[in-house]
Amino acid sequence: MMAATLADGETIIENAAQEPEVVDLANFCRAMGAKIRGAGTNTITIAGVPRLHAADYGIIPDRIEAGTFLVAGAITGSEISLSPVLPEHLTAVIAKLRETGGKVLVEEPNRLRYVPGDVIKPADVQTGPFPGFPTDMQAQFMALMALCNGNSVITETVFENRLRHVAELNRMGADIRLNGSCAIIKGVPYLSGAPVMATDLRASAALVLAGLAARGTTVIQGLHHLDRGYEDLESKLCRLGANIHRRTSDVSQVCTG
Repeated sequence: MMAATLADGETIIENAAQEPEVVDLANFCRAMGAKIRGAGTNTITIAGVPRLHAADYGIIPDRIEAGTFLVAGAITGSEISLSPVLPEHLTAVIAKLRETGGKVLVEEPNRLRYVPGDVIKPADVQTGPFPGFPTDMQAQFMALMALCNGNSVITETVFENRLRHVAELNRMGADIRLNGSCAIIKGVPYLSGAPVMATDLRASAALVLAGLAARGTTVIQGLHHLDRGYEDLESKLCRLGANIHRRTSDVSQVCTG
């Protein structure tokens, strides 16, 4: 889409992603003079222009970071308030968190509050393109379901080989079995701290969340994955009361439940 803004003639992108980030990028390009229509649908049409001009533009809040913090509240049984956030970008995540027994309150148009329930109830999840449940929240939600009161199934339909965090969660005491692209999760009373390895961006966030809820100390290695998608995550969590710090000597992170 970006390349097409300055290309000669008209470009049509079919089977386009409909995520909010695509719409936001199109709005940004239009603010600079691009001619784009159809963003947010599966067909985007771009008419090339000779040049773009400067513009001031405020990007949308990161819905995956917001979802990660909501799950942090759920997995630790903590009340948490988030702002700025666009609730309409988190509809599927909010619905599943409510299914697990927590309350997600829209306090203002750009503010959410999570209030935990008495127990974490099981919920089945199947990832899908927006507005479905985001694949980028699958690992974090699996960490939550590892502590649910019952059994749940998480099915990954968007990306292959995106369940490598299962082995690391099991290392912490989770009871998760794989059947192809499905993870069958039997909730356990608690997780235990352990040395674990982050295998990708969202897996690293899931391990941080699991470490916050686990008994004892968890040491997570492979933080280069985490840093691709979260800015200074440990400081934000510490401001919420987490006991977490980064060991720069070996690029690992320590979480204490």
